[in-house]
Amino acid sequence: MGVSTYDDVVVGAGHNGLTAAAYLARAGRRVLVLERLDHPGGAAVSAAPFPGVEARLSRYSYLVSLLPRRVVEDLDLDVRLVRRRYASYTPLAADPTRGLLVDAGDPDATRASFVAALGDDVDYVAWQRFYPRVAQVAQRLWPTVLEPLRSADDVRRLVADDELWEALTAAPLGALLRATFADDTVRGIVATDALIGTFADLDDPSLAQNICFLYHQMGGGTGDWDVPVGGMGAVTDALAKAAVGAGAELVTDADVVSVDGDGEVVWRLGDREHRSRGHVHAGLAPAGLDALLSASGSAPVSGDEPPPEGAQLKVNLLLTRLPRLKDRTVDPRVAFAGTLHVHEGMAHLQDAHAVADSGRIPALAPCEVYCHTLSDRSILGPDLAASDAQTLTLFGLHFPARLFRGRSGGRQAVRRDEATRAVLRALDSVLDEPLADVLARDAHGNPCLEVRTPADLERDLGLPGGNIFHRPLQWPWAQRPEEVGTWGVETIHPRVTVCGAGARRGGGVSGIPGHNSAQAVLR
Repeated sequence: MGVSTYDDVVVGAGHNGLTAAAYLARAGRRVLVLERLDHPGGAAVSAAPFPGVEARLSRYSYLVSLLPRRVVEDLDLDVRLVRRRYASYTPLAADPTRGLLVDAGDPDATRASFVAALGDDVDYVAWQRFYPRVAQVAQRLWPTVLEPLRSADDVRRLVADDELWEALTAAPLGALLRATFADDTVRGIVATDALIGTFADLDDPSLAQNICFLYHQMGGGTGDWDVPVGGMGAVTDALAKAAVGAGAELVTDADVVSVDGDGEVVWRLGDREHRSRGHVHAGLAPAGLDALLSASGSAPVSGDEPPPEGAQLKVNLLLTRLPRLKDRTVDPRVAFAGTLHVHEGMAHLQDAHAVADSGRIPALAPCEVYCHTLSDRSILGPDLAASDAQTLTLFGLHFPARLFRGRSGGRQAVRRDEATRAVLRALDSVLDEPLADVLARDAHGNPCLEVRTPADLERDLGLPGGNIFHRPLQWPWAQRPEEVGTWGVETIHPRVTVCGAGARRGGGVSGIPGHNSAQAVLR
């Protein structure tokens, strides 16, 4: 069988693979994109999961922060993001009739909320000192993510805040939170950004939680997490249009069998086998790339790092209306407009991690909730959009894959149900009525509720261990002298780069690894 020759072969049509393909094709290169599923988009897709219900939810990934404006402009993407007015609302675990509302548009209202909930403004003052310093780090670091890697010393000089640099990069985040804030709830609000998709104790000496925190703060140089109009699928639809419009060839239902270090890819479409050669941009996780390289007898790229493990529970819901809260002083349309933190005080987060690490599911699992339809009603059909219906995305923390792995399908279902009850029980604890009373029903009379565990993500999307970042996040600068000046996507094989979330400066919906993989070839 002959080998078809391309300049570039992109394996995986997730948002990063499509970003790489668009840049490469716009540079005049001949590009082939191979996607295992019957549609592009990977984890950044919209779907209608409830039979007979016109609601397209962002099924897996759900918010955008790390997508650089430059990528949007370079590729002429038709993408619109909505900034949320309210950052967060957090009911107090000890008394959910009171809570903390962080109003990004009204500092005085935020101060008043701190005073009403906590009795004074001590932590509000600390908050107002802390976040501008973090924002300065983010603003200075953010432009570097689309450049070759700098050394840690270079980035430290760029940041120009030695005290905060040390606190963020040399000691566990828990120490910084305890030194900065007095109240456990406030510490927890800050801490959650360190734990999205990351299973870690806040005092973990590996600093995995610190790295996750930094990524969540630096997006756009502001740390704001925005709602994509039309759902996450609108982002990848725009990227696919940019890639194909520039001349890239996109093949779905393509089962990649092997990749060799010289850039030859063996793949099947139906019962026919194909061979294509070019510079390989791997949008799949490094562990998945290793399996393809091994199939051709080529050396793996991820070394001896442990197998990836995801750590989240994703629940999609459709409600007939927003539920009432136990805190009657806050409008549900305000509380759900940003991030609703549930049982995410620092002590509860630490306890939940310990419980999960022992192989059990916390009785009241920490979780956070987002209501996209308060920002974008376009994801609903006309009838639902005209009603009081709302979607909810619930993201449960500390649900490592080990809780679901190694079990039969029946046992996995039992664990999934147990995990679902744990997060819904937690949410119910801050509501003034059972969530079940406002759950919409699909065409078969079933509740509009969809749950995805790490085991489901591994099966549905090929994410090893269900890890949404493909592997543990890495510091967004060079860790070794030989990395300085590289793009953070290179492997031991000169004709193979990693263009997915597992690249350095990967993770989240960003397009950064896709951009950088393309630049590693173009420059």
